[in-house]
Amino acid sequence: MAEPSASQQTDRRSTSEADGSRNGSQPEFAPATTLASDPREVRPLTGLRLFAAAWVVVFHFQFTGGELLARVLDPVFPLVNTGAMGVDLFYVLSGFVIAFTYLGKLGPRLRVRTAGRFLWARVCRIWPVYALVTTAFGAFLLFKLIRLGDTAPAYQDVQPALTVGSWLNQLAMVQMWPHPWHDGMSWVGPAWSISAEWLAYVLFPVTALLFYRLRKAPRWLLGPAAVLLMAPVATLCLVSGSPYFPFSWMARVLAGFAAGVLVYLVVREIPRTARVRRVASWVSWLVLAAVLAGLWWGDSVNPGPAGTERGGIVLLLFPLLVGALALADRGPARVLSTRWSVHGGRISYSLYLVHVPLFEVLWTFMHRTEVLQPDTPLATVLTPVAFIATFALAHALYKLVEEPARRALRRR
Repeated sequence: MAEPSASQQTDRRSTSEADGSRNGSQPEFAPATTLASDPREVRPLTGLRLFAAAWVVVFHFQFTGGELLARVLDPVFPLVNTGAMGVDLFYVLSGFVIAFTYLGKLGPRLRVRTAGRFLWARVCRIWPVYALVTTAFGAFLLFKLIRLGDTAPAYQDVQPALTVGSWLNQLAMVQMWPHPWHDGMSWVGPAWSISAEWLAYVLFPVTALLFYRLRKAPRWLLGPAAVLLMAPVATLCLVSGSPYFPFSWMARVLAGFAAGVLVYLVVREIPRTARVRRVASWVSWLVLAAVLAGLWWGDSVNPGPAGTERGGIVLLLFPLLVGALALADRGPARVLSTRWSVHGGRISYSLYLVHVPLFEVLWTFMHRTEVLQPDTPLATVLTPVAFIATFALAHALYKLVEEPARRALRRR
């Protein structure tokens, strides 16, 4: 995200708030329409956010422990063990959606007022639920530290600083910016990627000037460039089994975000004729199959120690997947456009934020309570309940906090 997430939802023209998003039917595009001319949401990409977030959730859920859970996850271990790459998929999605919504407004020239509106819209979207979850979980960590005497209250290799200064850094979403490693920088572990994505947003009013001037570049140049942006981290995963190096968090977000913008520039003017939609649907099937095959292949070839991510070579395929789904209307695109997938995409930001705090509360009780030890009857029952509860809690946060707060702040 690595841990999602960051938020992919934008304003009314985004993949999560467009007028067309409120009905469950599959949009029917006129043969001559293009992404540049149609302001409606790209529903398959909204639905893809759900699966990117769920990939990260399952990755963290495996650390709950217990032989039964291990047996359940073992058949899909190559998929589960690489779930951190859901963050990179989010970055590509984010770049695409931000370009879809804002490139035409920010790209022609740098205007302070327009840039301010863009950044305020991003704050309204990502900050309220982020601030709530961060503060509430920070209070839980302080309770563990002070009242329970737990000297390592967070389930992180490096403990975050539970100070007022650290809290202010968390709320400003800048906790990652001066640091080469994300370990221990965020109270909520996955929030490192939100700080990283906030950096991409802050830079976008300036980088949009360059991206906008690439809009007439040939597709045969922009498409490979989007894939090549993912190549350094993908190659590092294959060679070393790890995507981490000093400031790798910055390289990942900037490369993924830029790749998403370039993918948008590639597909924005392609007429969505019946033939284009049919070909894109077949391409999305092939790319998804290649992603799964690459994850299993990466796990089987020269397997490294636990936690290795040699399957990260499939990062090269993420721009292709996003581009194909943006044009497709069948196969995976149809599944991702269903009402439940789209709603899951809308709550994916809250899901990404809240799942680790909920899991850490469960792990704390499992560690301190004998009847909740892994594989006890009560733990066997509560473990899947906790997994399902993350989605229910994310839905509640979206309905009660995320959307109401966003609308209230936008009115200001």
